[in-house]
Amino acid sequence: MVTHFKVSGHLACGHKGSKLISSSILTRVKCRSCRNTDAFKDARKAERNAARRAARKAKVVHTVTDWRAAWTQRLIEMPGLQRLPRGFTGQPFV
Repeated sequence: MVTHFKVSGHLACGHKGSKLISSSILTRVKCRSCRNTDAFKDARKAERNAARRAARKAKVVHTVTDWRAAWTQRLIEMPGLQRLPRGFTGQPFV
């Protein structure tokens, strides 16, 4: 049997009958007329955008690292007199 798309109590394709199977879950809808309506397309777009927003929020936020402090620490830990690169004024050797 064909499953229709139900929107606010009515079928999106306009068919009427008490024995028609309907669902508001987009993946279960099989009626081609229902799938081609603006109501179905808008619902599918809204669902897809909501999934994208949720995936975007789930991403790990990148932290800003202080590369200068990490580089200075790395040079400090190296054995011997290591010269600092340009831009580290007032500290010719570590």
